[in-house]
Amino acid sequence: MRILGIDPGIAQTGWGVVDFEGQRYRPVSFGVIKTSSKDNLEHRIHSIAQQMAIIANEHGIQVVSIEDIFFAKNVASAIGVAKVIGALVHQAYQMALPVRLFTPLQIKQAVTGYGVAEKHQVQEMVRLLLKLEKAPSPDHAADSLAAAICFGANNHMQRMLHP
Repeated sequence: MRILGIDPGIAQTGWGVVDFEGQRYRPVSFGVIKTSSKDNLEHRIHSIAQQMAIIANEHGIQVVSIEDIFFAKNVASAIGVAKVIGALVHQAYQMALPVRLFTPLQIKQAVTGYGVAEKHQVQEMVRLLLKLEKAPSPDHAADSLAAAICFGANNHMQRMLHP
């Protein structure tokens, strides 16, 4: 199964493509979609969704896993991120791609076994699970790969519980 993990943001949206077969993960590609603060919010949101569609088509994505908002200290930025999530979900459904949203707690739990793991712990586990020489960079790309891993782990567990 080819999974597109996404760590949504207005300035930078991380994306990571992972193949999941059995209980093994294989990294395919990852990066960051950047937008300019000089553009209006609507244009930035549209651009992120369009870039996600291009990435999904280029990599033959089968499912999309998006990090959801769980708690935000800055309400204004959380609203912008929520709008990005909405646009990404809409774009994925337009492409007939199933979407799952996972909280940061769920992603950390799936990747590290500890729901309140620190960022560097998540990055190191992503590196180990994907057998990478070094932790993926920037942080948003690492977080997107963690979201993809979370989908794979969750999907595997669901199949075990409901054969």
